[in-house]
Amino acid sequence: MATDVKSEFQNPDFRPAPQPPDFHPELTESPHDGLHFWQFMVAGSVAGCVEHMAMFPVDTVKTHMQALGSCPIKSVSVRQALQSILKTEGPSALYRGIGAMGLGAGPAHAVYFSVYEMCKKYFSHGDPKNSTAHAISGVCATVTSDAVLTPMDMVKQRLQLSNSGYKGVGDCVKRVFSEEGLGAFYASYRTTVLMNAPYTAVHFATYEAAKRGLMEISPQSADDERLLVHATAGAAAGALAAAVTTPLDVVKTQLQCQGVCGCDRFKSGSIGDVIKTIVKKDGYRGLMRGWIPRMLFHAPAAAICWSTYEAGKTFFQGFNQRQDSHTVN
Repeated sequence: MATDVKSEFQNPDFRPAPQPPDFHPELTESPHDGLHFWQFMVAGSVAGCVEHMAMFPVDTVKTHMQALGSCPIKSVSVRQALQSILKTEGPSALYRGIGAMGLGAGPAHAVYFSVYEMCKKYFSHGDPKNSTAHAISGVCATVTSDAVLTPMDMVKQRLQLSNSGYKGVGDCVKRVFSEEGLGAFYASYRTTVLMNAPYTAVHFATYEAAKRGLMEISPQSADDERLLVHATAGAAAGALAAAVTTPLDVVKTQLQCQGVCGCDRFKSGSIGDVIKTIVKKDGYRGLMRGWIPRMLFHAPAAAICWSTYEAGKTFFQGFNQRQDSHTVN
């Protein structure tokens, strides 16, 4: 019976086309956004370096304001903090520690953006409006990238302080390792993750929503104004996320700068103990030390970072298309 059915539906005029001997059909998955993993890493690395190098002086002012007991700054005023740095050591002091940030920012942002893109593809299932997926992807990205950046961020912040006693990046790394051990480089890692997890969740969700909203306002000119859209959305996301997470950033700075230039040294890395010390010294307003320069840093920094990153992605998309066209021809 089965043979009769098979013969009934078989048409002798239709036969399978012969395939060449080297034909091996494969199911390949197209790269996310038309890019490969390494291209996300390169674009992210460049974006991170540009962001931190451009905004480094503002970050130095923030570090001075947040490090309670650091010399010579006692005020929470941005202007007074800046004047004190310039008067004491000159303009070059605003860039002390930039080498450490250069060594850490590139690799950390390469990990940051590549992990974000891979997680976004996995969690969103192609839905560009899935804010939850964007937030979760941001958290995954920061947990991995902070493991790369935290040691160099600690070195950077110690070098930023006046009269820290360190001659440079190499001297700081050697002395911290010999005097305080390997754990000192990761003393603030838990705090950093606890701070950056909500920071990136707010940041990425706000960025994706703001970018989508700006493009929907004028879809005809969205491509022409692509750079402006990314910069505006990035600035809004950076400012909001920075304001929300300032208290934990103060705690992180305290842990990374402990024992340097008059800063308190803590018996444990407990966030609660650090918060109690800050509140005892400076009241609850101490937890918001440096919030103005932090926002002044993260708003333009995020605008620079996202626009540079998206420009890098656009470059690689064009590069891949040219490569594909050459392959076809």
